[in-house]
Amino acid sequence: MRRRSRTEVIIDILTEAYKGANKTRIMYRANLNFCRFNRYFSKLMEEGLVVAADNPGGVVYQTTEKGKKLLNLLRSASELASL
Repeated sequence: MRRRSRTEVIIDILTEAYKGANKTRIMYRANLNFCRFNRYFSKLMEEGLVVAADNPGGVVYQTTEKGKKLLNLLRSASELASL
């Protein structure tokens, strides 16, 4: 089994946050442990790729327009690299 690259982890996080989800859901769906998730997620928040949105059920995190553009770019690059 091979390790995922940084790019693959970022793609997973941005994909899970695309329609909005809480931190726990994003962490589990991206298959990351707590420490690794926090390291990546805090960086994505700092860069403005993910934002917190208030929701009646609690805080939900969503991918921003900037994050969606990066996600599309990374997916395209990943597809090209696998050719």
